[in-house]
Amino acid sequence: MADFGRIQFEGVEGIRTGWKDHITSSFVNYRIDDTLIDCGPLRQWQYVKPFMAEKSIRQVLITHFHEDHTGNVRHIRDEFDVLASGHENTCRQLKKGFSISVLEKVFWGSTPKITIQPFPEQIVLNDGSEVVPVHVPGHCHDMQCFFVPDKGYMFTGDLYIASAIKFLHEKENLGQQIDDIKNILNYDFQTMFCPHRGVVEDGKQALNRKLEYLLELCGNAQHLSGKGMSVKEVTNQLLGPDSLAAYLTRFNFSKRGLIKGCLDVQL
Repeated sequence: MADFGRIQFEGVEGIRTGWKDHITSSFVNYRIDDTLIDCGPLRQWQYVKPFMAEKSIRQVLITHFHEDHTGNVRHIRDEFDVLASGHENTCRQLKKGFSISVLEKVFWGSTPKITIQPFPEQIVLNDGSEVVPVHVPGHCHDMQCFFVPDKGYMFTGDLYIASAIKFLHEKENLGQQIDDIKNILNYDFQTMFCPHRGVVEDGKQALNRKLEYLLELCGNAQHLSGKGMSVKEVTNQLLGPDSLAAYLTRFNFSKRGLIKGCLDVQL
């Protein structure tokens, strides 16, 4: 793990840490005014802590409960006296706790059980700009995007990642994700802030490209399946053979999982 540098974009600051040259294995913590978006993974605390210490943080907004987004939630409470806030489902999940795989522990570290607070009725930045949480449960049941209408910003959690994805986790719902993308595209934003990809200046266009890609992939997968091809055969033809990561996760995160998701989508 290492610090791979800072991000500066029109008042938004970020720090990328994790594994170099691996989008899904690195993480960007964003700070806008006195607001931090997500807590970052536990294994990156040595880099997140000085980033937070540079400026006073009034509030921490969590997109969803996954360990790369919440690992430092207790450190932030104990060392900076800031209690994070999240969707009611996030609050319940963090209070109950959750288990992760050995591979996820190696990459990110675990999130401790903790009580956080629900979002206030109105979320505002230091300059008075409103932050609007938008529920997008396809990636996981509690996930939120954060829309800042005054600035045309959308903090997308794990909704985007890339315009053309090749993997899906078994717990994700691809059909719901497609609906989530359609929902977010109804908002008037220009710039996306993805915690893995980074700043995407043509955000709305990039997210629309992902929607078009997924719909085309679903159509192709269903066509090949209708011709009698197995899931493995469809996967190999459309995405290529599964990688080592699929075997290490026992196919919990795999190309095959994405194709299975495509076959379940109602077009």
